[in-house]
Amino acid sequence: MEIICISDTHGLHREISLPPGDILLHAGDVSMGGKEKEIIPFLEWFAKQDYRHKIFISGNHDFFFEKESPEKIRSLIPPGVIYLNDSGIEIEGVRIWGSPIQPWFMDWAFNRQRGAEIKKHWDLIPDNTDILVTHGPPAGMLDQVYTGLPVGCEDLMETVGRIKPKLHLFGHIHEAYGTIRQDDTLFVNASVLNRHYQPANEAITFVWK
Repeated sequence: MEIICISDTHGLHREISLPPGDILLHAGDVSMGGKEKEIIPFLEWFAKQDYRHKIFISGNHDFFFEKESPEKIRSLIPPGVIYLNDSGIEIEGVRIWGSPIQPWFMDWAFNRQRGAEIKKHWDLIPDNTDILVTHGPPAGMLDQVYTGLPVGCEDLMETVGRIKPKLHLFGHIHEAYGTIRQDDTLFVNASVLNRHYQPANEAITFVWK
């Protein structure tokens, strides 16, 4: 099964090309300003993509998903699209969990203070998770901004080290695009835009065996 990984499209989803696959996973920042008028076109585009399963989470730009009621959000999610928010789903035997949370980053959406406040979100992740999708990176894994400063979450890295998912997909830090394998986990920063918010990076394919 081929899983196509993307993140941080920021309203430029129509400018990226996607390879064929079975599951399309988007790790958040589907919009630039988080307005409903940006979210709806993304959802329409996402629903039309030719994959058996289409799954996404929010990111720190996606204020709509933090501010609106769950009922309003559910009413806008198209058929065939799955939205995860500190929640999970099992597809063809693969257990996927998604969370938009990241350590406090300016005044953006889904910010949480490091330590106990953010750890309670990571404590929700089931131990048997196969694929973890978060918007922000764990500490030390594709988490350096252009100045070289690492901004990933230590508590998230501790959780990942404990549950050992086969894939941990994230984005958020555009300039840290790429992959790293550590032990049994492939870490993927799938930001398709560079730090200048230009489409520059390809979708990353993960083959589930």
